[in-house]
Amino acid sequence: MVTEQAQLTDVLTPEKFERIETAFRKHFALGLETTGRDGEPVAALCSADCRPEFCRLVERDTDQRRKCVAERQRAVEIAAEMGQSYITICHAGIVLVCVPVVDRDTIHGGVFFGKCLWEPATGALIEDIKERLLPPLSSDRGDDGVPNAELCIGSIAKSLRKLPVVRGRQVHRAAEFLFDLLYEVGGLDARAIRWRRERSEQQSQIGEFIQEHKKLGAKWQYPLQSERALLHKVKIGDRTGAKEILNSILGTILFKDIGDLGILKARLLELLSVLSRSAVEGGVDIDTMLEKNLAYVNKVMQIDDQEDLCAWISAALNEFIELVYSSQDARKMTQIRPAIDYIHGHYEEPITLAEIAKASHLSISRLAHLFKEQMGITPIDYATGVRIERAQELLLGTDQSCTEICFEAGYTNHSYFTRTFKALVGMTPRQFRAANRRTGLSSEQPS
Repeated sequence: MVTEQAQLTDVLTPEKFERIETAFRKHFALGLETTGRDGEPVAALCSADCRPEFCRLVERDTDQRRKCVAERQRAVEIAAEMGQSYITICHAGIVLVCVPVVDRDTIHGGVFFGKCLWEPATGALIEDIKERLLPPLSSDRGDDGVPNAELCIGSIAKSLRKLPVVRGRQVHRAAEFLFDLLYEVGGLDARAIRWRRERSEQQSQIGEFIQEHKKLGAKWQYPLQSERALLHKVKIGDRTGAKEILNSILGTILFKDIGDLGILKARLLELLSVLSRSAVEGGVDIDTMLEKNLAYVNKVMQIDDQEDLCAWISAALNEFIELVYSSQDARKMTQIRPAIDYIHGHYEEPITLAEIAKASHLSISRLAHLFKEQMGITPIDYATGVRIERAQELLLGTDQSCTEICFEAGYTNHSYFTRTFKALVGMTPRQFRAANRRTGLSSEQPS
């Protein structure tokens, strides 16, 4: 019988783990620890320094070790259900982050990092952690024969001060980076986990909207104004704005008829109809849209879960906007030298229109007018083109992962990078690399 840990090492091999660990350490000086779904570490998939002295001291106590294992097990389940990294403070008081290892619909375990502090170990923090751990639940001695109480009191403060301090923003950035890196290098099928993530994020936004609606105590009415705003967002291809409005519409519908799938489906069918017309007005071929709409209607009728219905309509909205994007023509660019030079010299950094204008010795409005008039696109859109061109060079000329290339090309969000790349190039970064690969370069397997 194949054990869970054996299945995990089949999916995430030691070779893949080594590549992930190397790339992660390059940006974040933290070790990685992989556990099965049961919360037990898999030695072949752990960094040598994944368990700092603080953790080793805590786990000398049998009860504390059981808590650590149970906590990792719970973190894996929560992260997998949410479809994203789970960041928490463990029972011993330090930061713990879990990235779920999910291939298709199978949860295999989690890759953990953290074992750090949000802020330096002050006296108050040390006392708080001592209270979390002491007195021990039993009078058993540790593995080395030292009484547990003596061991903790004598060593806990010293080991705590040795832990790295990583600020919250950096922890979140590391979690996002590791998630993208794991699924890319690990070759995991991320469709199920990303679907869970989108569904979880959407349900959170819808829930917040419903709670806000309850607080206001407003009388219910169908949000026609929001629907009109949504149609405008689809026409101009504003994906982020469209999603926010869609979730507010769904929240309004569910506020009145939560749990009634029949009414929800009827509302979604109406929404699909008006979205189709909006996409056609945005330039999508009417025959293409009619064919798509028939498939959408059939899909709505097949789904019998409220959360899945909401997530699916959001995915359909993405497709509407992709169709609008692909129907728009791009004109060949010319040059405005000062602005172009500045963009090429700073594409790896966040760039604002005001900075480009200052470098060009022009007012913002004058720069925007001249740039659009002569090049057909805005300065910020041109900067996007430069970043994507640089990403193409790195994809063909290096063996770096797409996640690393995303950061080097000036992006901090891998999902946004992939969407932007596909919108401009017509395929994802991995598809581009697979289609144009130079002999003997990357060892990555195309998806």
